[in-house]
Amino acid sequence: MNARTDSDLRVGLVGYGLAGSVFHAPLIAATEGLALDTVVTSSPERRAQARAEFGEGLRFADSPDDLADADLDLVVIASPNKTHVPIATAALKAGLPVVVDKPVAGTAAEARGLAALAEERGLLLSVFQNRRWDNDFLTLRALLDSGELGEVQRFESRFERWRPQPKGGWRESGDPAEIGGLLYDLGSHLVDQALVLFGPALRVYAEADVRRPGAQADDDTFIAITHAGGVRSHLYVSATTAELGPRMRVLGSSAGYVKYGLDPQEAALRDGKRPVAGQPWGREPEGMWGRVGSGESPLTGGGRPVETVPGDYPAYYTAIAKALREGGEPPVTAHEAAAALDVLEAARRSAREGVTVEVAL
Repeated sequence: MNARTDSDLRVGLVGYGLAGSVFHAPLIAATEGLALDTVVTSSPERRAQARAEFGEGLRFADSPDDLADADLDLVVIASPNKTHVPIATAALKAGLPVVVDKPVAGTAAEARGLAALAEERGLLLSVFQNRRWDNDFLTLRALLDSGELGEVQRFESRFERWRPQPKGGWRESGDPAEIGGLLYDLGSHLVDQALVLFGPALRVYAEADVRRPGAQADDDTFIAITHAGGVRSHLYVSATTAELGPRMRVLGSSAGYVKYGLDPQEAALRDGKRPVAGQPWGREPEGMWGRVGSGESPLTGGGRPVETVPGDYPAYYTAIAKALREGGEPPVTAHEAAAALDVLEAARRSAREGVTVEVAL
């Protein structure tokens, strides 16, 4: 954690559950020029947890409404999905820049409404799509920039888990108002990555199932996107995968890239490790590197290993601090988030009706 200075931008964090305590609070505290000032949580246990890590000077509030008078420079919203739009709306109307965890809203129309409000008020509004700074994503971007794969034809991307017993809570609720289920949770990441890499979606087809006994929301979902540039993305999110597939498989006209295993940053943050300027972060061992080849199986050593670019979640809040001080676009815009929500809404309709859905450009 950086030593706090009087010139730091003061940040209020709404919510101290998984997203707030594992991702946002540590990354904010590690960012030069930002200071975690106030946490909104009424839980005594979570307050004690936050104070133990970030010091006795940390302030607390019971309600997001209290932030309007807290003399802050940024509000970060890491509360349950259904609260994102109302809290963000209130913060923007109070004149406060906002970062919202994904998904920013339940619909693309709501996301564009927030974007319009932020633009009207001249305020920063950004969505926390941290998976743009995953090691595999950064490595694939470098491979695409080099042209080594040729013309990409198919992009396969997976966030698969083996969790045969539902954990409960709002993330697995069947109530549409909660905006739960894997389509809007992990699917938000995969769709965002696909659009950043390969451009706008023309058509979407999806299959969504509730597999586990007692589960209420989708826990095994497939999304197929046809991009305007011709690439086809096949995206898988599942909590019922007994044998995990590759994290990414990218097939081009010259070569393919296959990568197994997850970026290590989330596990490191969960274990209490923290990024420190000048020290290694987001690196993985050579045995986890992906491979590039043509016609060979990576499982039998085919192709050549490609060093994985270190993951860099801290880059998101570094870019937020720069945008607040210097102006300019934030690292992820609400309009980009709205485009991803267009795809998620199309996927939900496709799965429900068994049709392929056209997406308006």
